[in-house]
Amino acid sequence: MTEPSILIRREPPLGWVIVNRPAARNALTTAMWQQLADEINGLVAETDIRVILLRGAGDKSFISGADIGDLKAQLAQPSLVAESYRFTTQVMDAISTAPKPVVAMIQGHCLGGGVLIALACDVRFAGESAQFGIPAAKLGVAYPPEHGIARLVHTVGATHASDILLSGRTLDAPEAWRIGLVNRVVAADVLESQTRDYALALAQGAPLTLAAHKLAIQQTLRFERDVAAIEAAVAQCYRSADCHEGLAAFLEKRPPIFSGQ
Repeated sequence: MTEPSILIRREPPLGWVIVNRPAARNALTTAMWQQLADEINGLVAETDIRVILLRGAGDKSFISGADIGDLKAQLAQPSLVAESYRFTTQVMDAISTAPKPVVAMIQGHCLGGGVLIALACDVRFAGESAQFGIPAAKLGVAYPPEHGIARLVHTVGATHASDILLSGRTLDAPEAWRIGLVNRVVAADVLESQTRDYALALAQGAPLTLAAHKLAIQQTLRFERDVAAIEAAVAQCYRSADCHEGLAAFLEKRPPIFSGQ
């Protein structure tokens, strides 16, 4: 039998959510985005789970973002793009509004939407070989405001966010730690044990206190901007010829040729 694409491992007081698509670098299909939100909400409802941990299966990738083939197929139907966008924000909502701490354990590739998911987590542990990047500019896509751009800016500052988003380059783990993208970088052979030990220490805290502090932090991160204008600009990217070109070039393993249309 084929293994589920998302696994749940319960080790009360800890609950693990494992993205299980290692052959595809743990890229998320639309169905997986929806399931990921559901699984996180499910662990929130379990009283014996105090801390939720999120990781990718294997040691090559945390989450490498959305499945590009899946995303390209959606462009033929704008309603599917909107639906995918909704599922994406639901995942970030599930993580950020959970009254329980959510800890990301990052190994290997953490790219695109994987970075946004990691940013939504409260604490991020990374292995020494972890790599981070948001290659949206190379694909012709754009990321959501509140759960994407604003959270990145709040985490690393506007200068580093500009570098990450405009260049699309890849950062190694030491640089990610230096700019504040991750909390700790540890050796690969102790990443899981150190992440688990930290989560167990969090689970010793008073649940209502943890929930109150997390709520205060998340409310502090909220922003008041011209959200409609930002979302319109994001939607324009997905309707553009450049988006079709960027995704096609990725799948065909060639450099994209963008026209600004």
